[in-house]
Amino acid sequence: MDLVVFLVLCVSCLLLLSLWKQNSGKGNLPPGPTPLPVIGNILQLDVKNMSKSLSNLSKVYGPVFTVYFGMNPTVVLCGYEAVKEALIDLGEDFSGRGRFPVFDRVNKGFGVLFSNGKRWKEMRRFSLMTLRNFGMGKRSIEDRVQEEARCLVEELRKTNASPCDPTFILGCAPCNVICSIIFQKRFDYKDQDFLNIMKAFNENASILSSAWMQICNTFPVLFDYFPGSYTQFHKNFDFVKSYVMEKTREHQESLDVNNPRDFIDCFLIKMEQEKDNPQLEFTFENLTNTVTDLFGAGTETTSTTLRYALLLLLKHPEVAAKVQEEIERVVGRHRSPCMQDRSRMPYSDAVVHEVQRYIDLVPTNLPHSVIRDVKFRNYLIPKGTTIFTSLTSVLHSDKEFPNPEVFDPGHFLDESGNFKKSDYFMPFSAGKRICVGEGLARLELFLFLTTILQHFTLKSVVDPKHIDTTAVVNGCVSVPPPYKLCFIPV
Repeated sequence: MDLVVFLVLCVSCLLLLSLWKQNSGKGNLPPGPTPLPVIGNILQLDVKNMSKSLSNLSKVYGPVFTVYFGMNPTVVLCGYEAVKEALIDLGEDFSGRGRFPVFDRVNKGFGVLFSNGKRWKEMRRFSLMTLRNFGMGKRSIEDRVQEEARCLVEELRKTNASPCDPTFILGCAPCNVICSIIFQKRFDYKDQDFLNIMKAFNENASILSSAWMQICNTFPVLFDYFPGSYTQFHKNFDFVKSYVMEKTREHQESLDVNNPRDFIDCFLIKMEQEKDNPQLEFTFENLTNTVTDLFGAGTETTSTTLRYALLLLLKHPEVAAKVQEEIERVVGRHRSPCMQDRSRMPYSDAVVHEVQRYIDLVPTNLPHSVIRDVKFRNYLIPKGTTIFTSLTSVLHSDKEFPNPEVFDPGHFLDESGNFKKSDYFMPFSAGKRICVGEGLARLELFLFLTTILQHFTLKSVVDPKHIDTTAVVNGCVSVPPPYKLCFIPV
């Protein structure tokens, strides 16, 4: 009996502590649904489609509101005006990286994607500078992408117009581009190391968007007691990091400080230059995590977008036909598409933009946080509070895009058929934390897609009207449903 009384008292104290923490920490946070003790608002959220849940709550509480993931408050921003105000107008204040327990555990605050403060600024500055030095935004990187696009075409020819799942092949191409920058190497598509790396990335993308991972990110203690798929996620992450470390050791043995070959060489040279700095950030830990961040982000996001693009073109063959007509007229058959062509190919450019808008690849963006107490629209957001910026609410805004749930390249074309820019186009986020590889990703998407359509007609194995383009999982990343198609040589 004494044990029962003791347990009841413990549970009661825990509930009271939870309520006290939630209420005392609120300050002047925006309003939101009333959280339950300990579990917060988790029962009011669909972990399989977090973006839709947050959109529904914004209809009740407005564009700025607070939800509790467990006992931790998160401020959610919906709509272009609120997102722009935070990420662009108050970009420095909102430049922190918010809580993301699964990555906090594997990255431990190192690298460029999930670091904060001085470390993040140094890693981001160095990464941007080095990527540019190795051609990002220049003709040299375009040459690499064009060469990889030709390799991709040859690989697709090997399917002999038979039904195939394009997932792996479409992942190889962007992965090889980032490999050429990081390792000064491209892999053969049958290379076993390459196969293992691609398998690790594909598995982690699926695990990251699973409902169970969303729950574990809300209650990180579950990682310790019910690790489940997290164990595989960690194993895959460590596998890629160990491969990076192996390549780093090879680079150390052959390093020429006067002739850096790639990103790893540049980092090793910087490590040597900064070795006497007592606040040194250029360490092996930051090297492996930064390279892994660039490796993963530079592969998975672009390949998923390409995979989704082909599915949408299968669903809308009239769109694919118009792109092919434009390619034939502007580029022809005897040379590769290049970025100079884009200004003369407004429809193809609009299709690439509409794919990114429609698929809404990262619906709630990576979490931000405020680096100081911030007054925002008459609310006071305490330093360290996690911020969710709903990119869905921007990319699918009916104020900017008529019928936003419909795939329509016309969203990016004016009445004369010219390409039309939009401030609402934020698939790479915005502000201080905008994607480091945005320029490379834009280049790859345009060149890979137009090169594929220059050489092949896409044929669905089912009637296009039966193709479902709804994302399979919509947690952290929107992933297209599995499908097969035939690449028919033109």
